[in-house]
Amino acid sequence: MSETLSVTEAVRHFTDYVNRVSYRRESFVLIRGGKPVAELRPLPVGRRLGDLPGLLSSAPHIDDVEAFAKDLDAAREELGHEEWADPWGS
Repeated sequence: MSETLSVTEAVRHFTDYVNRVSYRRESFVLIRGGKPVAELRPLPVGRRLGDLPGLLSSAPHIDDVEAFAKDLDAAREELGHEEWADPWGS
C-alpha cells in the first residue's frame, strides 16, 4: 500500500524519498491541493522482452535433442517423481 505525501514534503526531502523507493521498495502517492496527482514507486524488476534475442543467442546450443531428452528423463527418475504435470496443459 502506498503512503500519501504532499508535493511540498516530497520536494523538501526528494533524495530521502527516492532512496526509500530505491532501497526499501516503498511507494508514495503525491498529493497537491488535497488530491492525488502522481505516484513515486519503484520500477518493476526483471528483463525486457527486447532483451530476449540476446538472451537466446547466448544460451548453449543443444546439438543432440534426443540425448538431452533422455538426460531429462533420467534426472526426473532420479528425483523420484512419478509424473510431472505439464504447466501449459489445460
